[in-house]
Amino acid sequence: MSLESSSVVLRDRKRAGVSVSEVDTGARLVAGLTSTLEPDEALRIRRKIDRYVMPLMCVLYVIQFMDKLTLGSAAILGIQQATHLTTNEYNWLGTVFYLGYILFEYPQNLALQRFPVGKWMSVNIFAWAIVLACHAACKSFRGLLVVRLLLGVCEGSITAGFLIVSSMFYTRTEQTLRVGYWSLMIGTAQIISGFISFGVLHIKTTGFEPWQWLMVITAIMTMILAISFWFLFPDSPTNAWFLTPDERVKAVQRLKENQTGVENKHFKMEQVIEALTDPKTWLFALLSALCNVPSSLLNQQSLILASFGFSYLQTTLLSCIPGVIQVLTVFTGVRLAIRRPNSRAYVAAMYFVPAWLGVLLVNLLPWSNRAGLLAGQFLAGFTVPGFVLTLSWLNNVTAGHTKKVVTNATILSAYCIGNAAGPLMWKAQYKPRNHIPWAVIGTCYVVCPLLLLVIRAVLARENRIRDAEPVDDGEEYVIERITEDGKHVEVKVDKEFLDLTDRQNRDFRYVL
Repeated sequence: MSLESSSVVLRDRKRAGVSVSEVDTGARLVAGLTSTLEPDEALRIRRKIDRYVMPLMCVLYVIQFMDKLTLGSAAILGIQQATHLTTNEYNWLGTVFYLGYILFEYPQNLALQRFPVGKWMSVNIFAWAIVLACHAACKSFRGLLVVRLLLGVCEGSITAGFLIVSSMFYTRTEQTLRVGYWSLMIGTAQIISGFISFGVLHIKTTGFEPWQWLMVITAIMTMILAISFWFLFPDSPTNAWFLTPDERVKAVQRLKENQTGVENKHFKMEQVIEALTDPKTWLFALLSALCNVPSSLLNQQSLILASFGFSYLQTTLLSCIPGVIQVLTVFTGVRLAIRRPNSRAYVAAMYFVPAWLGVLLVNLLPWSNRAGLLAGQFLAGFTVPGFVLTLSWLNNVTAGHTKKVVTNATILSAYCIGNAAGPLMWKAQYKPRNHIPWAVIGTCYVVCPLLLLVIRAVLARENRIRDAEPVDDGEEYVIERITEDGKHVEVKVDKEFLDLTDRQNRDFRYVL
């Protein structure tokens, strides 16, 4: 059958022809399918997807975050002295990364819709490996400013791409745990980066300092991953190389419960407008920005630990501990969220409580109490599950491929604003106690859980409105195809694969 000659029509009520580009790519595989997918077979397909997709996603997120952490690690490896950086210049290097990220976030997301997802991410990984290696050649603030800006541009495709891939391969129930798995790599990256920093600190070479070795080593790792990604990472379940044609159909069939389809390469302006006028988009954006203002602690962490009186060697090892904490908190957070249905907001909000305790300890304990200050510093990092659950939640409550792309770009742009603003508050005049930055962080830790609860209330109200609406089961959609011998045939397609937005599809229910 010729797919190029397909159109979607609504039988009986109206017959408005729609181009095949309007239809979700998954619809073209499962149209006319009447058989049901057995639970055991669905589980087998999911496990196969896990084996081929999750390892690459996890490794890439480790590498991405290690690359992002290189500036913070390099701070105690001599980069400030070698390139004559002032405190404000060092902070600007953390900010400019996110300026590059935000400037290209919408173009990156549109490219992820236009081009094969895996291939586009591979190109960006390759480019950022080159940029990362160029860090080692920089001798001044200006040079570092340029490469940090370009690094942000390249890395802007990864989280957005991962959100799209997670929604293409997994059900809404499965996405929370899978987003949690690749987010666990944030903590893993901190652990690995700490040990690499500890190792390079022992390298003694003339004319090439430890911080330069750190950049080169991480660049080589990134380059190897870029090549692997190009050949091994799938673009979609509809063409995944490791699935047989029959398994591809079943992989798409598994996603019917999502009410979101797989993907659509056709850009729809009406979905752009809906994304930008949807109140929940901006609630999630505000939450994303405020959650990430405290992320500036990542680049400041080594300097703060050193200010407590620890040696550089001790600091490199102590910087591994927040990574362990993040792994444990993210793992427990996503596990709690999936074990208790509709509890995402409550679980995410819960992790801000110990973080607030950490802020109080760092600010109120005497400077001589190193153990207490250290505990407070580590407790302040407990909030990571809040943002991880927010990302998976956002993926679950947005439908329509163009709307999802635009919403992701908006939320990740807000993420950049928070991350870009954060480093600017760590000014030299606030040292060593840094009361002003900590006060800002504490404020964010109060507002964020409140926003989570507001979002939950808004979505719950919308669900109640939809539950009260009369059920409309009289619509039937079909794909019209022209066979090789010229005959017109109509094949039924499920509503779930029509690339409708969460507003257009009144059968869509928001998870809470």
